[in-house]
Amino acid sequence: MKNLYKLLLFFCLSLTLYNCTKEDEIPADVEINDFIWKAMNAYYLYQDQISDLADRRFNNQPELNSYLREFATPNELFINVLQNQPTADNKSTLRNDYNLIAPPSIRTSTTNGVEYGIIAEPGSADKVLGFVQYILPGSNASTKTIARGDFFHAVDDAQLTRSNYRSLLEGTNSTFELNMANFDGTTVTSNNTKVALTKMAYTHTPVFMAKNFSSGGNTIGYLLYNNDFSSNYINDLNTTFLQFKNQGVNELIFDLRYNVGGGSFVKNITQIASMMTGQFTSQPFIKNRWNNKAQSWFEQHQADSLITKFTNKLNASTPINSLGLTDVYIILNGSSSSVELLINSLKGYINVHIINSNTTNGDNTGAITLYNSIDYNSTGKSTNHTVAIQPIVLEFLNTNDETYASGFTPELRICNQENILNLGSLGETSDPLLNEVISLIKGFPPNPPAMCNPNNFDFLFNSVRNQQINDVGDFLVQDLPNTN
Repeated sequence: MKNLYKLLLFFCLSLTLYNCTKEDEIPADVEINDFIWKAMNAYYLYQDQISDLADRRFNNQPELNSYLREFATPNELFINVLQNQPTADNKSTLRNDYNLIAPPSIRTSTTNGVEYGIIAEPGSADKVLGFVQYILPGSNASTKTIARGDFFHAVDDAQLTRSNYRSLLEGTNSTFELNMANFDGTTVTSNNTKVALTKMAYTHTPVFMAKNFSSGGNTIGYLLYNNDFSSNYINDLNTTFLQFKNQGVNELIFDLRYNVGGGSFVKNITQIASMMTGQFTSQPFIKNRWNNKAQSWFEQHQADSLITKFTNKLNASTPINSLGLTDVYIILNGSSSSVELLINSLKGYINVHIINSNTTNGDNTGAITLYNSIDYNSTGKSTNHTVAIQPIVLEFLNTNDETYASGFTPELRICNQENILNLGSLGETSDPLLNEVISLIKGFPPNPPAMCNPNNFDFLFNSVRNQQINDVGDFLVQDLPNTN
């Protein structure tokens, strides 16, 4: 009888365990959605504000499965659990194929080397006029008699109009002649000059321009940087900072007005900041603030991972060339999440002077790529599908626990369109903007904001802005714990 009782008890326990195991299994039809919901529940920055991501939203796996089956596609579920109040989360993304997630490639294009803008010709309903913004170094145009501030009104004797300028200038024709013109702000006059140009494969110069100016005992470094903030160009920037260091640069103008933008990784921004400084090695540069659940776990188990510190090395064998600056002047024309992170993190240590056309966006959050694995890292990810998600998971703070959700107001406000009648030469004091920033460094107060576009030009197109990369925000790489 005793043996029969044990046998029955064993059978009941086995049946219970079997039912529990079956209940916790994840059916194949909800595998992707199950991954998305659990990853967002664990790490989404706004998890505690989304009712459908609440820890007690579902009592068991079958209830969760029923909910997940309400969504026809993984993207529908993903969108449903994103923050939309008080502002919508437009940074978190779902990637259908994680194999396509790759760092930015070296920037290349097919171009004749003329970066330009187009305005409507004053007094004409149809004619347009082109102006040269700058010439790419080493391009075909750099060998021709054409320069920043020049104007053109036709291509191969065909008048540029609102309907044809894109096809004439950006079309498949690899060689053409620009018909140059004089322009006084009102009247366009052909000057009978033609410039023959040929499009060619072009690799954009890592650092567009680097030079220095001597002023009142200071050596001012001027760095015009137009590329993204990926690791592709970090070594080139480090070489430029060595040049500045050897020249005794103690003030820096970081000109990003023509920068193509794009996101970056926290590591890259930290290295650039360390080039500018150097006197704060191993001190906190960026602090991470995750959602309440994740923050508590990291504070207890991986406290060091919540802080990114200034560094003195790019890698084990390459030291960072640093300037020990106490002031840096950053020229923007708009907003960039990477530059905002740089500004806020530097402001905890040095003076950051912002020159911009408007207040920046206040993009103070960071993202991470999550895969369908036991700990959401890439290693061990499911081979049943290729979906990954890149949600916002944290806020960035500086060493003083300051963040920047309201953005940064410029110390010197500039126009979002340059005065095309007085562009001057880049890297020279004839450039009105550069000259004004140098005056600011000398201690002169900023000039009152100039009247922008006093001629009321109708700006239709800009080839530089047309190349700008979608700002996907700032990413970090971090090993995550097993939260399942």
